[in-house]
Amino acid sequence: MNNDIEIKNLSFHAYIRGIILIGFALLLLGFIISGSIQLYISPKMMPFIYFATVVFLILGVIQILRSTAKNQEEEIACDCGADHGMSGSRLRQLIVYGIFIVPIVGGFMLPDHVLDSSVAANRGIQLGSGLYSKPTPAAASPEQNSTARAEAFLDDPDQYYRELANGGDTDTEHYTIEDFYTEEGFNSYYDELANELLEEDRIIVTDENYLDVMTVLDMHLDQFIGREIEIMGFVYREPDFEENQLVVARFSMTCCVADAAVYGTLVEFPEAEQFENDTWIQISGTIDQSQYNEFIVPLVHLREIEVIEAPDQPYVFPTFR
Repeated sequence: MNNDIEIKNLSFHAYIRGIILIGFALLLLGFIISGSIQLYISPKMMPFIYFATVVFLILGVIQILRSTAKNQEEEIACDCGADHGMSGSRLRQLIVYGIFIVPIVGGFMLPDHVLDSSVAANRGIQLGSGLYSKPTPAAASPEQNSTARAEAFLDDPDQYYRELANGGDTDTEHYTIEDFYTEEGFNSYYDELANELLEEDRIIVTDENYLDVMTVLDMHLDQFIGREIEIMGFVYREPDFEENQLVVARFSMTCCVADAAVYGTLVEFPEAEQFENDTWIQISGTIDQSQYNEFIVPLVHLREIEVIEAPDQPYVFPTFR
């Protein structure tokens, strides 16, 4: 009698585990087919998603087959010292399975969410590529400041101690162009890209070259002052912005939404206050420079602006070249 109960419990739990694994596989497959996976995962991570989907599906099918196997008496009596069932009360079992079932149900039921200005306000925005501009104060939590100090120390301990002795602000991530030339060598890729962009009549910022162009503008901003630029993004404002200022922003994702950061280009024009946050716009104008948070940042004087639909892929991704 007890043996029959153990067999039923073993079959039941194997069946539930199989359903959960297949549920995860179908959830990932649904994200892939609908294309919404791109809202959560960087394209370079997609091979891992494909692999996980297949593995979940195979393991789920194995568990379902295991739940119907007829040799479970041998499994129970194998005397391996391990409990093949699931110990604990029914409430404990329900909680454990719920931990896995709730994300699956939520993934199917909840609508897709795109990162917007509310997230940018919490995380802070990098004007340009962020090489020479610090995040806005709203993003500088104590934990982030601690991380910044640790990174500054690891990058150059002597410089860190000199700034500390001089009473300098070691909380900010401020790099100079010499840091990149003397410690890491001249980045020939961005030098060549800068020369290519200087030969163009108008710099067109696309999803593919967004971060590269922002980096070039940070490194060689003085060479691009007066050049025309065309860029699109969503509207974002910092609380201390003037009425004629806004940022054309994009979220960049390295692996997934957990590491997403927002980058933006400062734009000035008299009618800026008419455009609400999160409105997608395409602008063109002339590059100039301005100062924000004590750092020089690229500025665009507007010539044309157009309200556009949000693109299917709202994020941009680093090229790692």
